[in-house]
Amino acid sequence: MSTIIMSQCWPLQSLSVTQKAVLISLADQANDDGVCWPAVGTIAKRCCMSARAVRDAMDHLELVGLLSRERRFNSSSVYSVTPAKFDASAAPSKSRRKAGKAGDAPGAGAAPHAGGAPAAVGDAPGAGGEAGGAGLEVRPVPPNRHITPIEPSEEPQVPALAAPLSKAALEAQMQEACKQTWAAYRTAYRLRHGVDPVRNAKVNTNVRDLVKRLGRDEAPQVAGWFLSVNEQYAVKRMHDLGVLLAGAEAYRTQWATGRQVTTTSAQHTDQTQSNLSTADEAKALLRKGRAGNAG
Repeated sequence: MSTIIMSQCWPLQSLSVTQKAVLISLADQANDDGVCWPAVGTIAKRCCMSARAVRDAMDHLELVGLLSRERRFNSSSVYSVTPAKFDASAAPSKSRRKAGKAGDAPGAGAAPHAGGAPAAVGDAPGAGGEAGGAGLEVRPVPPNRHITPIEPSEEPQVPALAAPLSKAALEAQMQEACKQTWAAYRTAYRLRHGVDPVRNAKVNTNVRDLVKRLGRDEAPQVAGWFLSVNEQYAVKRMHDLGVLLAGAEAYRTQWATGRQVTTTSAQHTDQTQSNLSTADEAKALLRKGRAGNAG
């Protein structure tokens, strides 16, 4: 790799993405004189493109003076990368000259059917050609075009990451969530008990802690739902906010699933589990006894 050649190639403009990639790949493998001899397949693999695209790009680089090639038999061609000779205007002018040569009539200046050869297709009808050629449409041969794969016109735009919120903004969000949580709790409390709940410094702390544990979105909803709980302990404590805070996660699960756990239902579940455990133990003892008798 030659840093000299590479540094001269990077600033060059008026090249497609494909042409620039091939040029940089060649410069990356060149010595300080710009000479390298990589295979076309190697360049194609390095640039993630087809061999045809590489050859087309090399044709263009040669036209604008950035590349010269010395083709060798049964061996890789020798390339010379020459950034100092770059001429962006050379490509179209050379293409027009090629087009002019390709568009010349093949039979111009030569006798028709010379040496017994058939008349050239490009001969104009009635200009010494055979009668069978009359009526043929003469179309100019288009210039050689260098086909490059369709490339994106610009780099994809990566969305910028949002800046982290300041402490003041975070505190403002917390204050708003606490207001919503208290409003939902107070409204539900009045509907259930007919009076406003007591609010003091301890209650304010409980509201803030509830928002921290359940989040700004769910805390107001769970606080309002809590007043519909008929659990004996919660009813006995008049749905004190401290009771909600103590079992915040459990109450949140009941709210999310729509299943309230009362003292009776909890005892019933516990008794059911105990009965199942006793039944499992009895079955295990029975299987053990049968195995002993069989032995």
